[in-house]
Amino acid sequence: MTSEMIFVAVMIVVMLLLLLFEVMRADFTVFSFLVIFLLSGVISTEQALSGFSNQGMLTVLLLFIVAGAIQKHGIIENFVNKILRDSKSPRKSMFKLLLPVSFASGFLNNTPIVVTLTPIIKDWCQKNGISPSKFLIPLSYGTILGGTITLIGTSTTLIVNGLLIESGLEGFSFFQLSVVGIPITIIGLAYILTLGYQLLPSNLGAKEQIREEVKEFLAEAVIEKDFEYIGSHIIDATSHSFKNVYIIEIIRGEERIFPVTPTTIIREGDQLLFSGTLNTIAAVQKQKGVNVNTGTDATLESLNYDGNLLVEAVVSHQSSMVSNSMKSSKFRSKYNAGVIAVHRNNERIKSRVGDIIMKPGDTLLMLCGKEFLEQHMHSSDFYVVTSVVPPEPLRQSSVKGWFAITLLLAMVGSVTFGLLSMFEAMLIAVIILLASKSIDAEEAFSYIQVNVLLLIASAFGVGAALTESGLAQLIAENMVDVARPFGIIGIIVILYIVTNIFTELITNSAAAVLMFPIALEIAGQMNADYIGLVILIAIASSASFITPIGYQTNLIVYGPGGYKFTDYIKVGAPLSLITMIAATSIIYMVWF
Repeated sequence: MTSEMIFVAVMIVVMLLLLLFEVMRADFTVFSFLVIFLLSGVISTEQALSGFSNQGMLTVLLLFIVAGAIQKHGIIENFVNKILRDSKSPRKSMFKLLLPVSFASGFLNNTPIVVTLTPIIKDWCQKNGISPSKFLIPLSYGTILGGTITLIGTSTTLIVNGLLIESGLEGFSFFQLSVVGIPITIIGLAYILTLGYQLLPSNLGAKEQIREEVKEFLAEAVIEKDFEYIGSHIIDATSHSFKNVYIIEIIRGEERIFPVTPTTIIREGDQLLFSGTLNTIAAVQKQKGVNVNTGTDATLESLNYDGNLLVEAVVSHQSSMVSNSMKSSKFRSKYNAGVIAVHRNNERIKSRVGDIIMKPGDTLLMLCGKEFLEQHMHSSDFYVVTSVVPPEPLRQSSVKGWFAITLLLAMVGSVTFGLLSMFEAMLIAVIILLASKSIDAEEAFSYIQVNVLLLIASAFGVGAALTESGLAQLIAENMVDVARPFGIIGIIVILYIVTNIFTELITNSAAAVLMFPIALEIAGQMNADYIGLVILIAIASSASFITPIGYQTNLIVYGPGGYKFTDYIKVGAPLSLITMIAATSIIYMVWF
C-alpha cells in the first residue's frame, strides 16, 4: 500500500466511525472528509465538485419537488383512507395497504410516502384497537422493497445511475431493475404478511405511552400569597423554587399564558402547569407558598386550546438538534415551542428535558402555536410533525393533484420509450408544475431536502478518493482473491454482504457511492458484466431492514411505532437474508 492509500483508508474508517456513532450530522461528516481529500490533494477540485453537478443527484432534487406536489394535494391520503375505511381484519388491511403502497414507491420517493401515511395509519390503528407497531415497520419495509422496482423508486438507484453516466458508461433503463425488484418485492411482502407479522411487537406508540405516564411527570402548582417571588420574573423563580422543571403554561383566571417567557411576571393565584422528574416535582412541593397538586386532572388533550396545540414530532438525521441538548440548541426560542417529554427506544426519557442530548428518531411531545405545523411541516429538522388532537377530515383530492400524477406518469412514459432522459423528464415536470401553479416557488424549495443532497453530492467526491488513490482497486483485488474459490457467485454474495452492512451502519447513499468503484474494479478483474454488479450495489444499498438508522423510512416510524432497536433486528434480519438470497440468485442467473 502507498502512503496515499493508507491515508485514504484511515480517513474512510474515521468517517465511517463518525457516521456510525452519530458524532455530528451525516451530511456535515461526509462533506468534511470531502474537504480533507480536496485539501490533501487526493482529489482535484473538479472531482470534489462532480457530485454537485451529477445528473443523478440533480434528478433526486427534482423528484423531491414532484413528490411534494403530489403529497400536497392529498392524493395519497385519500387513497389510503378509502383502502382502510371498511377494513377490520389486520392482515387483510395490511395486504390491501402494502400492495398499492409498494407499487407507488416505485414511482415516488418513499420518504414522503411514509411521512404522509404514518399519522393516518396510526389514527386508523387506534380507532380499530390495533397496535400501530404492527403496521408501521411493514409500511417502511414495503416502500423500501417497492423502491427497487424502477429507476426512480429510490434516490440510491438514481445515484448509482448518475455514477454510471459520469464514468462514461451506459446508465440503467427505466425498468431494468424490475428484473430483480419485482421478485424481491413479492417475496418480501409475503414474508411481512406471514412470519414477519408474527414477529412484530404489539407496542403502544410514543404518544400513547406518554399519555399513560402523564401523572408521573406532569404537575400543577398554585401560587399562594406568601410565595417570595410574587411580582418577579419567571426566570428568578426557575433559578430557585422551580429549579430543573419546565413550566409549560400559566393559567390566570380565564387567561392561559403560553409561551412562558423568562420575563413573564408571577402573580398570586397563578396556576403553573409544569413537567419534571419525580425528584424535581418533590423539590417544588417543599417550597413555601407553592401548593403542588401531583394528582392534577390535566391530561395531554386538556393542553389543547384555542391558539395552542400538542404536537408530536420525530427528529430527523439532518436536524440541527442532533448531538445537542435541548437547552444548548435553544429549542424554545428557535421554534416558539416547549418540549413536554422525549421518547426513545420505546421509553420516555426520565430526566430533565433541557439536558437530554437529541438523537435521530427521538419523538418529541411539544406544546406550540398553530403556526408551528405550517412553518415546520417540511422542516429538515423533523421527519413527521402531527397534531396530537384527532385529525381533521381528509381533504378531497384536487384536480391539481391528479394533474401532478398524470404528469409524472407521462414523464415516466417518455423515459421508458427513450424520448427523454430521466433528468430532462423531471426538469420538464417541475417547470410545468410551477407554470400551472400546482405549486409555487416557495413550496418547491420547501420540498427539497438540502441536507440529503449535500450528503449525496459529498459522497461522490469521497468515492472518487477511493478510486484515485488506488484503494478501490486494492480492495477489489482482495475481495476477488477471497471469493475466487467460490467463483462468480462468491463474488456476488460477498459484494452484497459488504454493501448491505455499510448501508445498515451508515446511510444507503454513502454505501452506494463507496461500493460503486469497487464493483467496477471487480467487474474488470473478473471480466464480468459490470451492469449485474452495479445493480447488485443498488439493491444491496437500498435493502436496509436490520437497523432504524440505515434508511430514513425506518427512522421515521421508529418513535411513532414505539419500537426498540432490537425489533428491527428481529423482524428485519430474516427479511434481509431472504432479499439477499433472492437478489443474488436472480442477478447470477440473468447476468452471469
